[in-house]
Amino acid sequence: MVKDKISKVYTWLIFVFLYAPILILIIYSFNASRLRGGWSGFTLKWYIDLFHNEQVLNALYNTLIVAIVATIASTILGTLAALGIYYSKPSLKRAALALNQIPVVNPDIVIAVSLMSLFGILKIKLGLSTMILSHIVFCTPYVLLSVYPKLNQMDQNLLEAAMDLGAKPMMALRKVVLPEILPGIVTGMLIAFTLSIDDFVISFFNTGHGISNLGITIYSMARRGVNPSINALSTIMFGSLLILLLIINKRSNGDRKGKLIEK
Repeated sequence: MVKDKISKVYTWLIFVFLYAPILILIIYSFNASRLRGGWSGFTLKWYIDLFHNEQVLNALYNTLIVAIVATIASTILGTLAALGIYYSKPSLKRAALALNQIPVVNPDIVIAVSLMSLFGILKIKLGLSTMILSHIVFCTPYVLLSVYPKLNQMDQNLLEAAMDLGAKPMMALRKVVLPEILPGIVTGMLIAFTLSIDDFVISFFNTGHGISNLGITIYSMARRGVNPSINALSTIMFGSLLILLLIINKRSNGDRKGKLIEK
């Protein structure tokens, strides 16, 4: 009994430690003062200023463009790679999975400098395109790691059964395999999107003059003081992602209930 209480208290302390900074950020996005040391009254002016701040809006636009393109590309590449590895020979499968772990455990700075050197050798001018390519390289291994376990959980006879019933390989893949691994694909897509928005190091080393995302913009602001509009933007982004997660969870629960009713 005492052990259960201690574990519950410990769990809640972890949640407080994780979410207290976000809660403080949200509260101070409504603070009338530019300073973070004290509360000077409620205001919405930082939200209004946000939509008139060209520097932040341009950075947000670049961030979303990079994140959306990188997420779509890395989700497709990661899913295809997971399928290719899953249906490979055991020795090739082990080697491919081991190679996929390298960019995951590697420090971001190593990947960033390596990609910058590669673009230099290939004489590719740094800019928005190189930032997108860098994010695709960075995010793809995480998508693969999300999709591959779902393939392992899938009934291995499903694909053969579909083909025995007359389905062509592409139709069997589209109608049988992809619906089975869809939760893993969605999870990988969300991870890729979050990693892309959050990234700073890889973006910093692989962007060109005049092109910056939110991470680079906030870093440049930190030297002279972060504009409180960033708090407002962070609050909007957090709220949007929270709503998105709630919608996805609700749909997933609805699909689960539907399957249970069918059974």
